[in-house]
Amino acid sequence: MTMVRQTKQRSAVVEVLRAARSHPDAAWIHAQVRAQLPSVSLGTVYRTLDALVRDGVVVTLERAGQATRYDYKHEGRPHHHAVCRTCGAIFDVDAGDVPALPASALPAGFQVTDVRLEFMGVCPDCQRG
Repeated sequence: MTMVRQTKQRSAVVEVLRAARSHPDAAWIHAQVRAQLPSVSLGTVYRTLDALVRDGVVVTLERAGQATRYDYKHEGRPHHHAVCRTCGAIFDVDAGDVPALPASALPAGFQVTDVRLEFMGVCPDCQRG
């Protein structure tokens, strides 16, 4: 893991992501950061997000044909995601609510460094239609 150099732009991006109640895309993050730092460019936000992903502070949520979404990895709050196939909404699922996979299910000697689990389905709002 590399250490991300703290700049006011990076601090602003992290704060926006920490406060977000959704899983925003870069354009939304850029609009929020511009409210604090009017001169920040979209390119700077993308480069900052890339660095934060490399550093393990942020994870990406990617769907074919959609903008990449970003999620801040809150310490002490590991979670997975449930994704609605109809509207694209993304919901957090507490990792403690998901049964652990037995080590015997993995290849012998396999070392797990991270777990990302996504549940695909239809959210309650879309079911009501």
